[in-house]
Amino acid sequence: MAARDGRIDARDWSLLAALSVLWGGSFFFNGLVLRELPPLTLVLLRVALAAIILLPLLCAHRLPFPRGWVGWRPFFLVALFNNVLPFSLIVTAQTWIPSGLASILNATTPLFTVLVMAAAGEEKLFLRRVAGVIAGLIGVIILRGSGLDFESGQGLGILLCLAAALCYGISALIARRSLSDSPPLATATFQLMASSLMMAVVAGIFEQPWRLPMPGAVTWLAVFGLAALSTALAYIVFFRILRRSGATNVMLVTLLVPVTAILLGSLVLGEHISPREIIGALVIGSALLLIDGRVLKYFGR
Repeated sequence: MAARDGRIDARDWSLLAALSVLWGGSFFFNGLVLRELPPLTLVLLRVALAAIILLPLLCAHRLPFPRGWVGWRPFFLVALFNNVLPFSLIVTAQTWIPSGLASILNATTPLFTVLVMAAAGEEKLFLRRVAGVIAGLIGVIILRGSGLDFESGQGLGILLCLAAALCYGISALIARRSLSDSPPLATATFQLMASSLMMAVVAGIFEQPWRLPMPGAVTWLAVFGLAALSTALAYIVFFRILRRSGATNVMLVTLLVPVTAILLGSLVLGEHISPREIIGALVIGSALLLIDGRVLKYFGR
């Protein structure tokens, strides 16, 4: 159960740190796999292997499968906006921009979620949240500013990452309305199964994975890490924090993910992060703290 006073205990802070490493690592794994595999094939392997990993847990908990199209439809909708579209957009964007920048742009997800929830009438758009959204968008502009270069694909990569963040906001709305009573493990597994089916069709049409040369051992290890750690295990940790501390607290992980991805991308992949990107990340982080509101209450006291 989420804490009524909005606080988060030491155990959940440690889980948030672990989750940031798992999700931050996804950008690192993407950077490795994209050296040998195209983006849609990468996403197919990620969701399919993660679904296979979670299926034994689902059976162990004896959770029933959905019945008919009516039962599966919400899982397909969540899968489309939570996995298929954002995963595909992000990995495609990473063919033009570094993993650290992609993770920073991914941190705008709560900003889009606030707007989507307000537009759908699910949550009120308080002045504090409006200010947070504006500050977050300023942070995104600072990331590149006048440095956008649409001819090289850098600007397009940024737009694809922002579109992925919007998809996550839409998926949160769908899950809130349609899957609030579904057990977390079931939601994670069924949406990954639906994602696997859709990605098999998409990747089969556009990339024909069976015609691709066999990747090397490093790439396969990165694919397994992406599926097992950054997807299957990350979902389990995410839903555990969600149950213990609530959605507002688990959203704070987006503040830590860019830091993890930047460090991994810089130390392992040799990617360069400019001072402007660091400043933009700090502004985005400040915007998320403003939306969360607890820092303001602390200084108010």
